Amino acid sequence: MDRRTFLTQAALASSTIALKDVTGHLHSPADVPDWEAIRAEFNTRPENINMAAFYLASHPKPVREAIDQHRRLLDACTITDIDDNMRLYEADTRSAIVAYFGGTENDYAVTGSTTMGLGTVYCGLNFRASDEVLSTVHDHYSTSSSLKFASERAGFSLRNISLYADSASATLEEILTSLRSNIRPETRLIAITWVHSSTGVKLPISKISMMVKNINEQRHADNQLMLAVDGVHGFGIENTTIEELGCDFFISGCHKWIFGPRGTGLIYGTPAAWAITSPTIPSFDAIWRGDAGARTPAAMMTPGGFHAFEHMWALRAAFQMHLRIGKQNVYERTLKLNQDLKEALVRMPHVRLYTPLAKELSAGMVCFDVVGLEPAKVVAKLRSMNVIASQTPYNTSYARVSASLLNNDSDIERTISAVRKLAIEHV
Repeated sequence: MDRRTFLTQAALASSTIALKDVTGHLHSPADVPDWEAIRAEFNTRPENINMAAFYLASHPKPVREAIDQHRRLLDACTITDIDDNMRLYEADTRSAIVAYFGGTENDYAVTGSTTMGLGTVYCGLNFRASDEVLSTVHDHYSTSSSLKFASERAGFSLRNISLYADSASATLEEILTSLRSNIRPETRLIAITWVHSSTGVKLPISKISMMVKNINEQRHADNQLMLAVDGVHGFGIENTTIEELGCDFFISGCHKWIFGPRGTGLIYGTPAAWAITSPTIPSFDAIWRGDAGARTPAAMMTPGGFHAFEHMWALRAAFQMHLRIGKQNVYERTLKLNQDLKEALVRMPHVRLYTPLAKELSAGMVCFDVVGLEPAKVVAKLRSMNVIASQTPYNTSYARVSASLLNNDSDIERTISAVRKLAIEHV
């Protein structure tokens, strides 16, 4: 048995997930996963209800196994493992990304996080002073800061707009109209976020991509508009592909909803998109990949240096796990649990919900306030009841809970009960 086969089997053999279909397509009702078996793949504290797993993933068993096997081989003799197997490991990582999300292996740069990916793309932008980047007030600190750094260096204009007046009542028409009305002839890049972790609003990326395509039909080839998306809080939930989304750049970490190894991420770029940015960190791909794709723009945008190799190479196991469960099953499960949360919270008079009830405008994040309590106190009081929540660390801060594959209906009921108790806890 060669090392590649050994690692694959070691990473997956102990998994209790029984599904055999690895297409990621919609399963028949007979293929409903055993959600409790999947939940058992995670080594989380049984006394806690983890409603903040999106923050940084707990590794499921297949991922833990894969990391451990790669670590053992590296520890046995680092240079021989790298010399003998690096090309296979790198190819496997990219092929797993493509199997899950589409595109081609040479469309992707690999990084250590969403923030690293955003900085890599935005800080390398080759725009002129007459060009403009359009972003929003809803985006994460990492997007805002990367664009600010880049605009200060390159001199291009940066403009931030609001897409909706009230997140809870936002509509598709409001979002699309707000964005379209703010695109100017000098706007060269739209930099947005798929799911806002500050409010839980999910943007209609495929519709925005179509808008951009229609605008570009009226533009000169040298002045095409690009769309870049921070996709981290939709990646691992939504049953879609990069072709269906249609954006030019897609940037995401893989250690949130994908439940991949901590310290992993990716950048997707079209050939036209890669042409508007340049590397800021030297790539080692030409040394380590040794194939025709090692000098493609995506490869050159992969930050070089020595990384946590066992984590990056174990990323394959996380994508395989999602495909074994079924992307549509993951999507339906995640939305159902979070929909139950929202519908219960919106009926509580002491709670203000900021995340839309509409499924087409939300994903796995549920943001809210409790009347009379600061978000930090809400989080602390919930933790005292063994419900692990979080709060928005940027923009206006709200309390957040989020159901994932770690959770079941009982967790949702207990979370709802805990929030209900806060109506009298703060009096």
